Amino acid sequence: MNLHKSAWLILVFTLLVAACQNTSPAVTVAVTDTAVAQPTATIQATTQATATAVPPTITPEPPTATPDAIATALAQDAATRAAGPTRPPTATPKPIPTLDPTVDRWWNDAVFYEVFVRSFQDSDGDGIGDINGLIERLDYLQELGVTALWLMPIMESPSYHGYDVVDYYTVEQDYGTNEDFQRLIEEAHKRGIRVTVDLVVNHTSTENPWFIAANSGDPAYRDWYVWADPAPDYLGPWGQRVWYQGQDGAYYAVFWSGMPDLNLSNPEVTAQINDITRYWLEDMGADGFRMDAVRHFIENGAAQENTPDTHAWLQAYHTFYKSVDPEAFTIGETWTDTQNAAQYAVDENDIPFEFNLAEEYVRAAGSPISGNLYDVAELVDASYPPNQFGIFLTNHDQNRVMSVLRDPAKAKLAAALLLTSPGVPFLYYGEEIGMTGTKPDEDIRLPMQWTSDDPNVGFTTGVPWRAPAADYPDVSVALQEDDPDSLLNTYRTLIRLRNEHEALREGEWTAVTPNSNRLYAFLRHTENETILVLFNLNPNPVLAADYSLELAEGPLSGAVTAVSLFGLEGATAPEVNAAGGFAGYTPFAEIQGQSVAIIHLVPGN
Repeated sequence: MNLHKSAWLILVFTLLVAACQNTSPAVTVAVTDTAVAQPTATIQATTQATATAVPPTITPEPPTATPDAIATALAQDAATRAAGPTRPPTATPKPIPTLDPTVDRWWNDAVFYEVFVRSFQDSDGDGIGDINGLIERLDYLQELGVTALWLMPIMESPSYHGYDVVDYYTVEQDYGTNEDFQRLIEEAHKRGIRVTVDLVVNHTSTENPWFIAANSGDPAYRDWYVWADPAPDYLGPWGQRVWYQGQDGAYYAVFWSGMPDLNLSNPEVTAQINDITRYWLEDMGADGFRMDAVRHFIENGAAQENTPDTHAWLQAYHTFYKSVDPEAFTIGETWTDTQNAAQYAVDENDIPFEFNLAEEYVRAAGSPISGNLYDVAELVDASYPPNQFGIFLTNHDQNRVMSVLRDPAKAKLAAALLLTSPGVPFLYYGEEIGMTGTKPDEDIRLPMQWTSDDPNVGFTTGVPWRAPAADYPDVSVALQEDDPDSLLNTYRTLIRLRNEHEALREGEWTAVTPNSNRLYAFLRHTENETILVLFNLNPNPVLAADYSLELAEGPLSGAVTAVSLFGLEGATAPEVNAAGGFAGYTPFAEIQGQSVAIIHLVPGN
């Protein structure tokens, strides 16, 4: 059911005219090709206020805002959330799901790459990255070794970032056409690369025709959003304002007044989202979705995150999209504590993002000691089915990892933590060359630095939509391409090893205990292979006299040979005990500072 752009424009114009005349028009959309009427909403009572205190004074908000205003609001949100969970862990978590061995979880064999299309590659010289430019760079991504993409929002939106959608069926015109996207799918699949897209259904833009109709009082759309009159007096999950005055009553918007929340309790809204999902999977050929803000989907009064209704909605949605395509994939943005995030895994989203572990990876890479890394990793291992979570270092809402670590050696440690650990790894574009960027959000989403010999960095022949980072003369793909010790080639090597070794992709994780807090070590193992990963997080070397590795019981059996796959050479093998572990193991006479060793423990002498 594709609503063509012309139809959307007609609808917007009709509603705007009606709003100016203070009428509530019947919404009629004439579409060509496959003509499908929009669902007709059942008139329901507006959301009732749950608090008894006098509600705050609410002044009318403009229907649109500048990108800077959006960026400021979202930056404040991200900063608050980054400080830690806003609610305690779920009191009675559901049991960890048992994985069906007949299901092909292709994502566990994948390495994802997050792309902000606006900043990746411009094909037509207008200074804005586009889908055809991304197609031009697929060979680079294939050489890097990534096997799946996550495209930040590409649906039509009035903002630079796209998280406020006005047309879910049309590619943002700055980025190209629906046909361009279909060609991207074809070209990516030729290279063994799957493509997922950001799906933003918690909220829309105030410029979306659905909201324009709802705000004008049209009964067919009024209940597509969350309304109250008078507005409740409670604030949002991180202390922010969430109720804003519309034309007749207050509407709920958890992130910003320009992004009103959809009412996912309304079956007609759910039916529309299902139709959008089917369209992108079947007609457009997408392989799945990154789902934005899933913990906020359905509120229950002042309870505005991780509600039982949210989980129930996602379980039903999971059943639906698997019925469309059993191999379709979703990953949820679950910026919350590990215990709450784990509740979304397997039967709601296929995997959720694991933010706590991401933060701990970056902290550990920048620290001389392991600190809480073991505790966090063990909690994650105990909370999820094996490998059913997304891992990353930083993303489009956080300061770039190189701006946090400020050191290529530490950035290499972070890359190794990411690409040897359990879960499904996601790289943020430019991370592999050490691109820098700190808030505001626009400055962590700058043009990809392909070259260093001109201010346009190989991104465009025109004027970039935003100037590249000031360090472009020293940081680019071109400068690192042929340097075997570069960060780029470190990423390439680590990704290649992950792609070649099933233990690094799908293996179980077992902590190995060192007697030095400078070290961090673990096994990844399947029935077919066992790999030891050993980090020295400290800038100083560790000598054999000062460390040993302990594993009371493990997956090993009999004699093994140590084969160095990455980092230090010449590892010795452990003496395996009757329980499949080892004691007093010192694989190297010296472990260099800020180094990682990946050792294949092969059965036999």
